[in-house]
Amino acid sequence: MADPKKNEYDIDATLVRQLADILNDTDLTEIEVERGELRVRVAREVTVSAAPVAYAAAPAPVAAAPVAAAAPAAMASDPATIVARSGEEVKSPMVGTAYLQASPEAPKFVQPGDKVKKGQTLLIVEAMKTMNPIQAPRDGVVAEVLVGDAQPVEFGEPLVLLEA
Repeated sequence: MADPKKNEYDIDATLVRQLADILNDTDLTEIEVERGELRVRVAREVTVSAAPVAYAAAPAPVAAAPVAAAAPAAMASDPATIVARSGEEVKSPMVGTAYLQASPEAPKFVQPGDKVKKGQTLLIVEAMKTMNPIQAPRDGVVAEVLVGDAQPVEFGEPLVLLEA
C-alpha cells in the first residue's frame, strides 16, 4: 500500500544532488529532467564580468538571465591565419547561436554584396530560447558574413563585416 503521507510530487533529494553534480562536472548552468508530469530543473547563477549591453531597438523585451561567462573572441596567434579586414565588424552582444535566416526555408537576411540600411536585421542570435535580431549599426554594404548558420557564437565575436 502506498504511503498516504508521500505526495506524488515529492522530490528525490538524491536526484537533485546528482543533477547538481552534473552541472559542476560539465560547467553547464542549467539542467532539466522530466518524468511523467514531474519536471525538475536545477540551475546555478553565474556572474558575468562583461559590461551590460543596451537593446534600444529590440522588437520584444529581452529578459535578463544568468549566462555562462564568456571570454572575448580570441585573436588568431598564427600569422598565416591573420587576415587584414577593412570595414566595421558587427559583433555579437551575447553568447548564443547565430541564425542567418528566419527559418530553414526562408532566404538569408543578408549576403555579401547586399546594401543594408541602419537598423536592418543582419542575422539573429538565439539566447535562452529568445531570438535577438542583430541590426546594422549604419548604412553600408555587407563585405562578409563571418559566421555560419546555427553556429554557436561568443560575446564580442565578429558576425558581419560592413563596408561604407
